Amino acid sequence: AGANIHMLKEADGAFKYYFCLHANETLLRLEHTPKLVIAAINGHCVGGGLEIAMACDLRIAKRGGGKMGLPEVNLGVLPGTGGTQRLVRLLGRSKAMQLMVEGQTFDFETAERYGLVHQVLEAGSDDEFQNAVIEYARTFTRPARATRAVGAIKRALISGLEQGLEQGLALERELQAELFASADATEGITAYVEKRKPSFSGR
Repeated sequence: AGANIHMLKEADGAFKYYFCLHANETLLRLEHTPKLVIAAINGHCVGGGLEIAMACDLRIAKRGGGKMGLPEVNLGVLPGTGGTQRLVRLLGRSKAMQLMVEGQTFDFETAERYGLVHQVLEAGSDDEFQNAVIEYARTFTRPARATRAVGAIKRALISGLEQGLEQGLALERELQAELFASADATEGITAYVEKRKPSFSGR
């Protein structure tokens, strides 16, 4: 769900600072890996839990599975492991400000309307939900999908967002040139011309 509040109550200032630093470094790794990272959300996803989910590329939640939000203001602090920075990038300034200063939690359907959750799944059991998310994840892997292209899209989007437009376009061109030289691009283009389904190898 989030950080252990009892632990934070006992910890000193230096520990709390490095706790936030370690979380920042860890969650940046999720964003910068070329692998697509999918959060399967089943249970309350608040505070640090939501900050982890926001560092993922896609967020899938189980209908009726819990609440979501950044309620840190109610503790007299801010969402300090990436929440203030990622929420505004996901939802825009106005909605992000409202959600953080109000500190309210909301259901997954509301989160989907906000654009914070990509999909809310109907699933009977927890196992059914997990299996459904795994099946969804498989749609991004070979042979159905060109995994190098997925990774390049992620890199162009994440890195380009933090740069100016011209620098982002330059990164996009470099990644595209690499992909054009790949076996998967040859397969994808050939399959399209031959009117058949491609079979990607990840190379």
